[in-house]
Amino acid sequence: MTKKHKKLSAGATDRVIGMAWQDRCSFERIEDVSGLTEPEVIKLMRANLKPSSFRRWRKRVSGRVTKHRKRFKRFEAFKGSFE
Repeated sequence: MTKKHKKLSAGATDRVIGMAWQDRCSFERIEDVSGLTEPEVIKLMRANLKPSSFRRWRKRVSGRVTKHRKRFKRFEAFKGSFE
C-alpha cells in the first residue's frame, strides 16, 4: 500500500521552498498555507534541492525555535521577561 502524496504546482512548490528557507516562517504556518506537514516539507525539500543545499537547510532548521510555533512562543515569553 502506497501513501498518496499531495501534488503541488511548480509555483506552489517554489512558494513552500521559499517559506521553508525563511527564518521566521514556522512549519505550522507552512502547513496552514499549503497543507503540508513538517515531514512532507522535508521530503519536498529533499526532492527539489541539490544535496548540498538540502544539507545546509537541514542544518540551519534543526533546533531552530522559530520553525516551531509553540517553541517560538515559549522563547519569546522567556526572552521578554528580561527586557
